[in-house]
Amino acid sequence: MRTLPLPIAPGGDPFGTHRSVTPKGALPQPADRVDNDFSRLFAGEMLVEVETLNVDAASFRQMEEACAKDGGTVAERVLGTVRERGKQHNRVTGSGGMLLGRVLELAPGRPQAEAASVGDRVASLVSLSLTPLFIEQVKAVRPASAQLDIVGKAVLFASSPYARMPADLPERVALAALDVAGAAPQVARLVRPGAVVVILGGGGKSGVLCACEARKAGGAGATIVAVESHAPFAEELETLGYCSAVVRADARDPVATRKAVLDKTGGREADLVLSCVNVPDAEMSAILCAKDRGVVYFFAMSTSFTKAALGAEGVGKDVDLMIGNGYARGHAEHTLAMLRTDAALLRCFERRYG
Repeated sequence: MRTLPLPIAPGGDPFGTHRSVTPKGALPQPADRVDNDFSRLFAGEMLVEVETLNVDAASFRQMEEACAKDGGTVAERVLGTVRERGKQHNRVTGSGGMLLGRVLELAPGRPQAEAASVGDRVASLVSLSLTPLFIEQVKAVRPASAQLDIVGKAVLFASSPYARMPADLPERVALAALDVAGAAPQVARLVRPGAVVVILGGGGKSGVLCACEARKAGGAGATIVAVESHAPFAEELETLGYCSAVVRADARDPVATRKAVLDKTGGREADLVLSCVNVPDAEMSAILCAKDRGVVYFFAMSTSFTKAALGAEGVGKDVDLMIGNGYARGHAEHTLAMLRTDAALLRCFERRYG
């Protein structure tokens, strides 16, 4: 790379359309390929020296399964995707992840309320599926946390949220939490005291955060049932004490999942169902567990809108289907505060991701 500071090219757009190669002028997330040439910057861009990629759970699992079937490694698949597309945008799941790195340069045109300075360590709060990325080397792959340590660089646009890394939490723990930081604030908005809440994939990263927040928002009178198929995660979730019950079931079996959940709720369907699974085909379990005029919130990137919409229609369920938004105002601070104030939650994340 050229010596810093880099030359500033004309035509920078706050939303990153100037980096879209195919099709030209598209927003970078739906673009098939983006420009990851960092020999120059555009107005509003932040250049980051990337150290770690935190890959979306659904994407990482899909790559692992593809490697088991067809050979190769996750590292090779990530390198191939970035070479082809200029970003880590999984063609099968459509998802990416986020990154951790150090600020190298801030181009003119950044927002006036800039929080970071050159040298600060930051985590992106936007998906890798829209983030121009160049990888020189993959140094390590950590399947347990779906993280890759790399040597590389990336650009964040003027509109791209990010967080400065906290000094009081282990970086890998904070990175894992920030990857799913949008989940808990949405739960806080949706859960009412005494509600019946069902969480599919309750033992994963976002699921545990949702369970913690649901108990806080719903209070002691709330009925919180988590569905988790991975036995170690189910056992850990039981010890955390957020849930009224933990059901060990496969959310891809909607009839069996509904029956198991209703057995734990005394026959009551859920006011709110949160889908945090990392596999496809769990849409109908979420819908069948919800009451009429209940809410189903799909936080999982493995969700199919078609399956959810047509499936709800097909079983005559009048439920509100919500697509999870990974961004909520103040979501990074909200989620990091949960780790700081809940010792059991912090220990759980340290064991898994530290």
